[in-house]
Amino acid sequence: PHVVAGTMASDDSDLFNVAMLIDELKNENVQLRLNSIRRLTTIAGALGPERTRGELIPFLADSNDDEDECLLAVAEEMVRLMSKVGGPEHLHVLLAPLENLASVEETAVREKAVASACEVARGMTKDGVREHFAPLAQRLAAGDWFTARVSACGVLPVAYELCAGQDSLREEMRGAYAKLCGDETPMVRRAAAQHLGSFAAACDKKHVEGEILSLFKQLTGDEQDSVRLLVVEDCASLGKLLSRETCIAEIVPAAKKFVNDKSWRVRYAVAKQLYDLCECVGAQCARDELLSSYERLLTDGEAEVRIASAGGASALCRLVGPEAATSEIVPRVKELATDSSQHVRAALASVVMGLAPTLGKDRTIDHLLPVFLTLLRDEIPDVRLNIISKLEEVNQVIGVDLLAQELLPAIKDLAEDTHWRVRLAIIEYVPLLATQMGVAFLFQQSPTGEDGQLTTLCLSWLSDRVFSIREAAALNLKKLTEVFGAEWASKHVLPKVIAGVQNPRYLYRVAAIRALTLLAAVTGQDACLQEIMPVLKSSAKDAVPNVRFCVAKALGEVALTLDTAAVDGEVKPALKDLETDEDTDVRFYANQSLQMCEIKA
Repeated sequence: PHVVAGTMASDDSDLFNVAMLIDELKNENVQLRLNSIRRLTTIAGALGPERTRGELIPFLADSNDDEDECLLAVAEEMVRLMSKVGGPEHLHVLLAPLENLASVEETAVREKAVASACEVARGMTKDGVREHFAPLAQRLAAGDWFTARVSACGVLPVAYELCAGQDSLREEMRGAYAKLCGDETPMVRRAAAQHLGSFAAACDKKHVEGEILSLFKQLTGDEQDSVRLLVVEDCASLGKLLSRETCIAEIVPAAKKFVNDKSWRVRYAVAKQLYDLCECVGAQCARDELLSSYERLLTDGEAEVRIASAGGASALCRLVGPEAATSEIVPRVKELATDSSQHVRAALASVVMGLAPTLGKDRTIDHLLPVFLTLLRDEIPDVRLNIISKLEEVNQVIGVDLLAQELLPAIKDLAEDTHWRVRLAIIEYVPLLATQMGVAFLFQQSPTGEDGQLTTLCLSWLSDRVFSIREAAALNLKKLTEVFGAEWASKHVLPKVIAGVQNPRYLYRVAAIRALTLLAAVTGQDACLQEIMPVLKSSAKDAVPNVRFCVAKALGEVALTLDTAAVDGEVKPALKDLETDEDTDVRFYANQSLQMCEIKA
């Protein structure tokens, strides 16, 4: 049956528009078809539930559209039509087009069709599921094309879950899933391995420990590494469903076998999943059975496997405890600190600080401190940056005094790195470091009383050649002032920033003005009126319009930090002068700032 477009003769414009959309469903132009599909809910609303079920849905099921984009849109829209077919007892009509879409070649379309079919099924009545959704799952599982059988792997877990209490039907589904696990096509076995965990979650415990565990063992020996690596993810999923004893007896040996798999992708998957499995079996079993496997992964020949393994070092140490961590994991960690791959060292640097709370002060000083120092001296900026970003964890255990000698040179090197993103990252960490270590450590003065290297660096960032760095530098000075107080800023920061307003390059003058604007909010009204406002007023006469309109914007922000008398006496007269500026942008921003002053008043 085809949708009747006779309503085009109607005088009602809405019906005419709907008729146009219906016609466009059959148009040769892909974009017109796509637009119409996106409006299926509008069409269904105009047709009513009965005609939607009898005409629109069958038309979509019979459609032979070969454009993947249109097919994907239909799969998405089926869920939105659930409220348009007349209630839960009629939802099964939506399954027909979705069943067709679940067999197409394009993976994205199939996956969306499966997801939509499962969502529709959850809204159906129990009878509807038994009579329509369960048979759909079985038809897909017995499909001639492998694409249908792949989709069946995603549909069967939901169908099994929704058929609770129907033992014979469930038995058939378990048999169908077992066939899919042994399918001759690797893509089908891969899908079966991918969904085995969710299928097991819907099963009773006796079936999990019987049939499902048998399927798991079968898949662990699959000849295709793409299947085996998906089975790895089932280890932790099944481990949570099985008793601890069964898990130790059946799942742990499989995981240990995967650690020695010939495919690095399988070993990589084990490295990512090992901690979850260790949680399932408990600390004692993790120490006795899996810690040696983890050691092997940390020394794997493939860098990707070592990276994944290093990422779990901190969490695994917490689980197995300080004794086992010190004797088994830390020696391998020391080796990774000098690994030939910079990505391995960077991964280690991002987690190694997390070992300190587990090991405690003495063990951290004896075993981890050399690792920290090695990584702080690493030639790759990302490695040093990752270490510095996690200093807080070490600071809580041993303090940073032991790292002091290496820390400041590392920060200085990063601050002057040729890659601007590295410089930006270290700028953002400076206020956090300041909070942890204090002004005396980070901003220590030279013996002659001059500002220390880090203070100089924080100010020099205002004249960086990259705008994002200059903007971050201004914000950084504000945050540091919040940490160390207005007195510190008045002594060490404001004089240097004010001097920057005289820079011959106007972009650097703009950066200094931005910094002063932000500092005005944290240095207090007296410092603002005595030191910042005179500079802004003089900059309002700058020869470059860009500087003047930055001043105009700055004055509006500064006004928000001052009392009404100061605004009327200092800010408004300066803005009124800028309102008569020859440059349009300057006048615009001056007017905008004056409005802000009025709102404040």
